[in-house]
Amino acid sequence: MKGGVYFDPEAPHLVQRHFALVRVRRGKRERFPEGVVEVVASEQEALARQDPAHDLHAAEVAGPSRSSEGFRLYYLVRWLSD
Repeated sequence: MKGGVYFDPEAPHLVQRHFALVRVRRGKRERFPEGVVEVVASEQEALARQDPAHDLHAAEVAGPSRSSEGFRLYYLVRWLSD
């Protein structure tokens, strides 16, 4: 998994994969604070609601995971569109 986040099969409730809308400029960044991530119900919903012109992108993310500084982060698994 990117960013050093690994899934524990014995504790699947800790960090999970989600479809989401991420409000950022796309670049090389692979982790995002929870304030810019909106988890949605499905890949189709994320794709339907994305608005790249306003920096709102559909993605598959893993999280939330707590950083060493105490922030809740989501890690990019993949962008859903190019």
